[in-house]
Amino acid sequence: MANTLYDAARKRFLEGQLNWQTDTIKVFLVDTGAYTPQTSTHEYLSDISSSARIAGPVTLTSKSTVGGAADAADITFTSVTGASIEAIVIYKDTSSEATSPLIAYIDTATGLPITPNGGDIIVTWDNGTNKIFKL
Repeated sequence: MANTLYDAARKRFLEGQLNWQTDTIKVFLVDTGAYTPQTSTHEYLSDISSSARIAGPVTLTSKSTVGGAADAADITFTSVTGASIEAIVIYKDTSSEATSPLIAYIDTATGLPITPNGGDIIVTWDNGTNKIFKL
């Protein structure tokens, strides 16, 4: 699968229900051996089993939207262990997995897949025009 936004997130952005700059946006690392993305039907964090979430969540900071591109400061997942990581999932945290909307699925990035060895994993977002993703 290529990097994409979840369909429900696209709808939420268009209807003003997601605000990249003011909402609490979090990221976790995913084992696709335990999670098969269904971006047209998966809508909430509860659609991804906890066993598929290898590291995180980490809260995004310094978010921006210049040129319609979502961007944020690079993030670090500390002391990561567990299964192989093949993807990154971004979501809006509402404090409930059943209502926390999934935003983006990224599986095509430098360094993916990666096998954790107990060290830190640093996610460096693209500095090109599309940043993390572009609407």
